[in-house]
Amino acid sequence: MKKVVVLGGGISGYGSAVLAKKRGYDVFLSDAGRVAERYATILDEWGVEWEQGNHSMERILAADVVVKSPGIPEKAEAVKALRAKGTPIISEMEFAAKYMGKARTICITGSNGKTTTTSLIYKIMCDAGVNVALGGNIGESFAYQVATAEYDWYVLELSSFQLDGMYDFRADVAVLMNITPDHLDRYDYCFQNYVDSKMRITQNQHSRSAFIYSADDEVIAAELEKRTEMRQRLLPFAANAAVASGAGDAFLTGGEFTARVGKRSVTIDTAKMKIKGLHNAYNAMAAALATLAAGVEPEQIERSIYEFSPVEHRLEPAGEKDGVEWINDSKATNVDSVWYALESMTRPVVWIAGGTDKGNDYTPLKAFAREKVKALVCMGLDNEKLQREFEGVVPKIVSTSSLDEAMCAARDIAVEGDTVLLSPACASFDLFKNYEQRGELFKQWVKEKVLR
Repeated sequence: MKKVVVLGGGISGYGSAVLAKKRGYDVFLSDAGRVAERYATILDEWGVEWEQGNHSMERILAADVVVKSPGIPEKAEAVKALRAKGTPIISEMEFAAKYMGKARTICITGSNGKTTTTSLIYKIMCDAGVNVALGGNIGESFAYQVATAEYDWYVLELSSFQLDGMYDFRADVAVLMNITPDHLDRYDYCFQNYVDSKMRITQNQHSRSAFIYSADDEVIAAELEKRTEMRQRLLPFAANAAVASGAGDAFLTGGEFTARVGKRSVTIDTAKMKIKGLHNAYNAMAAALATLAAGVEPEQIERSIYEFSPVEHRLEPAGEKDGVEWINDSKATNVDSVWYALESMTRPVVWIAGGTDKGNDYTPLKAFAREKVKALVCMGLDNEKLQREFEGVVPKIVSTSSLDEAMCAARDIAVEGDTVLLSPACASFDLFKNYEQRGELFKQWVKEKVLR
């Protein structure tokens, strides 16, 4: 019996272990940390052997194949030992795709915008009555859903870490929102390594596949020039560059865009959308092209896009009091995300930023910061880089080392007509478990200490 070891007992790991068990493998899950109680219960129900708090290396190195959770870096000792032995290491996506039958996939990646775009695509597909599941970086475990149900389509948000472990997997519809510097600490601080990872979304695609991408993104454009033998249908979207593709395209002009795939098209007035800003116009163009490519009727796409509400932690209104609005953009963990957030601001901004820096270059933010930001509240254990970068750019800079301290400072600075924007540009791990916790605590603070 083939031995499968699953490294990591989070949402990706437990689902992979359950699928491996169902398919008859000798499966063992190992997590150096703690396995959440709800996942432990499911593993026990399926009779999966598992451990937490350490790695039993002898057993791990006996594996025929290892399914690695995306949060585990290559520098982890267990991974280095497996690489040295030559053991195949794959992602949950690669493993689960082998067993999804005739189901098809829409896969979304990019440095920014992928969660909103994925959620919008999923809504459109659901509204159209498609038998569809949501997975990858959001929703339920892809592998667990493959193990326990049958779907016709999977809408999957894919991080670069998940793409790194995918080899034979093919996306029927691939969506690449953009490529900007992010997670460089996981890619030897080499941007090209990260770019190569994102471009894996196109691997194994054939003439019946579709590749949807931003024609405004110079990095993607440069990569496509290198890849002259791409056979899939190319479906670009843009607001700046001239786009034209025989297979279809989408172009934003005058606050309106038309997305076309083959002979079918849908026209959207962005002023009627609940999600605002240029970044959301890009998200909607990508979603329209993806769902047209998947066969959804244009009328349904139009209805769903107009109904769609903002994603939690992404430019999410948290409340308004005394003329000051509070916005939770905790999911903005890199510079490009914050660029779009600041771009969409129409009032003077008290900007809360900071956390675990990922090798950020803050230069792209400085023009908006000069124009729109009246004060920067740095929130982190080490604010020196942020302070240095925005000294002389922003009139007032305050350094804080806790959420409460940062929020009190922002409240003291903000006056009627201002916006307090949490848009960190950094990972959350110095003060919080993840960006979700950071956003939830921000909203809770506003609710308890501003709105009451």
